[in-house]
Amino acid sequence: MNLDMPGRVPHTEYSLEKHWELIKIVTGIDAGPHSPADLQDKASFALMKAWNFDFRWCTLLNNQPFGDLRTDMGHAEYEAEGVDRRDTIYCPFKTPAEVLAFDFYKAYGSANKAEWKSRFDADYRLRCQETPDQVNMTGIYTTLISGLIEVFGWDMLLLAAGTDQTSFGEVANRYADWILPFFEALAEADIPVVMIHDDIVWSAGPFISPKWYRKYIFPNYKKLFVPLLEAGKKLIYTSDGNYSEFIDDLAACGVNGFVMEPTTDMAYIAEKYGQTHVFIGNADTRILLTGTKDEIRAEVERCMAIGKPYPGFFMAVGNHIPANTPAENVLYYEQVYEELSKR
Repeated sequence: MNLDMPGRVPHTEYSLEKHWELIKIVTGIDAGPHSPADLQDKASFALMKAWNFDFRWCTLLNNQPFGDLRTDMGHAEYEAEGVDRRDTIYCPFKTPAEVLAFDFYKAYGSANKAEWKSRFDADYRLRCQETPDQVNMTGIYTTLISGLIEVFGWDMLLLAAGTDQTSFGEVANRYADWILPFFEALAEADIPVVMIHDDIVWSAGPFISPKWYRKYIFPNYKKLFVPLLEAGKKLIYTSDGNYSEFIDDLAACGVNGFVMEPTTDMAYIAEKYGQTHVFIGNADTRILLTGTKDEIRAEVERCMAIGKPYPGFFMAVGNHIPANTPAENVLYYEQVYEELSKR
């Protein structure tokens, strides 16, 4: 995180803390999707310790301020035994005009900065107690585009953006004004590393013209990030999908690190920002899911060839390791990582 070259390439993984079959093999703790929360936590933390995870991805602010006035898009089955599946689907917005006229202050009120500073501090302290050997953090999930997705849902968001891109840009401006006090609260909290999440693209790239992003997203990012940067925070940025087209824009906004899925061009980040920025990723989970040992090894070798020469690189499977990934494949992936991690 400080761009010193550690002797071992650090790493992290996502969702592996709920791969109960693997956890039992590695730790001997028999937990599952229906186990008590304290046993699940014990098992998850034991895996992180056994495999020496170095970075614990975390945000605190998600959809809490939106209450019931937000869209529910349901949830597909992802976790073991489908405990996260949700078939409820509801959108309170019926027309694009309602989206384009939406008033965030009127709907949700203003942030209580003192309260949110306290909540950010408490969340960070808890994580430091739970996983003291990792880089801990807290942060904001619904930064801008992800906030609009949470409120409007994809269908109404895309209809509104397609109806009038300029008016939809003004919606983004209003949302940024509304969420700014939450960023100011995070800036005041005693947290050295913060996570900023915003799913600004799809796997194919931008879903609106890049000119629109450069007019309405990145100027707002600069406004939101200023309090964090002035407070001396290290700002780590995450987006799903392929945000290769916007890497330079994000760097210009002041982010200190990039978390990415396999579709984003990690080689470009390494070549241009490898000496100045953290970057985390970007092995492809699909190879762990269905690949051979040779293919898994080749994927780890690809990531290491890109990242290992640079001080801020963390190895990770960029798009999570879900519970249906064969445990033997994950064990082999970890074996290859350990073999190649020494500098």
